[in-house]
Amino acid sequence: MSSDSERLPGHGDTAGGGPGGGLSNDPAGNRDVWLIVPCFNEGTVIEDVLSSARETFPNIVAVDDGSSDESAAAIHRAGAHLVRHPVNLGQGAAIQTGVEYARTQPGARYFVTFDADGQHQVKDVLAMVERVRAEPVDIVVGTRFGRPRREGDQVPLIKRIVLRTVVMLSPRTRRLGLTDAHNGLRVFNTRVADDLNLRMNGMSHASEFVELMDSRGWRVAEQPVDILYTEYSMSKGQSLLNGINILSDGFVGKRLPR
Repeated sequence: MSSDSERLPGHGDTAGGGPGGGLSNDPAGNRDVWLIVPCFNEGTVIEDVLSSARETFPNIVAVDDGSSDESAAAIHRAGAHLVRHPVNLGQGAAIQTGVEYARTQPGARYFVTFDADGQHQVKDVLAMVERVRAEPVDIVVGTRFGRPRREGDQVPLIKRIVLRTVVMLSPRTRRLGLTDAHNGLRVFNTRVADDLNLRMNGMSHASEFVELMDSRGWRVAEQPVDILYTEYSMSKGQSLLNGINILSDGFVGKRLPR
C-alpha cells in the first residue's frame, strides 16, 4: 500500500548504528531500533510521549496522519522525524508509511509500532527488543492477557470483551497462539519490515498483521505488557461497535489482492 506524503525530517539523529548489546536504557545501544508512531490530533500529549521515549530510543519517526491540531509542531519540538499525510488515511496507512520511512534509514534493524497517546511503556519495548535480538523470532506482539490478572490491572471490561471476541472469531489468531492480536505494541526485525504491505488503512490493520504473520510464516512470540489507561486515552478507546467494524473490514481485506 502506498500513499502520498510530505516527508519532513525532524532534528532527530539519523545516523545508523551497529546492533545494541543487551537490555539497556543507553540510547547508544539502541540506534538500530526505530519507533514508528502514528499520530492523529495528539497535539496535547505527543511531545511528552516522544521526548520520554527518545531518552532511550533516539530514532523515532512520527507520522502525522492529517491532523488539524498542532501535532506536527509538537513532533518537531520533541526532536523526532516527521512524515506528514496531507489528509487523514487511518492508523494502518500511517504505520505503513512510517515503516517504509524507517526501513530505508542506515543501520535500521529493529522496528517498533508505538502509540502516540501514552499507553505504551518504554520498559516493555526494551524487553521486547531484547527478545527479538536474542531469540529465533521475527516479531514479538504485546499482550494484556499473558499472565494471571493482578490487582491494579487497568484493562476495562468492555475492552476485554471486544478483544476476547476478536480472538475467539479469528482462527488465525488462535493458530498462532496470540491472546491479544489488537495490541498495537509490536517489535519486529527487517524480515517483517521489508515484507510488510498493509492494505487496510484503518484500525483493522491489526487483523491484517495477524494474517501476514500466518501467511508469510513469520516467527511469532508474545510478551506480557502493561498498558497505561489515562482519562485521555480512554476517551479515544475502542467500543464494541468498533470491534464489529474491525471484523467486518477484516472480511473485506481477505478479498483484496496482494
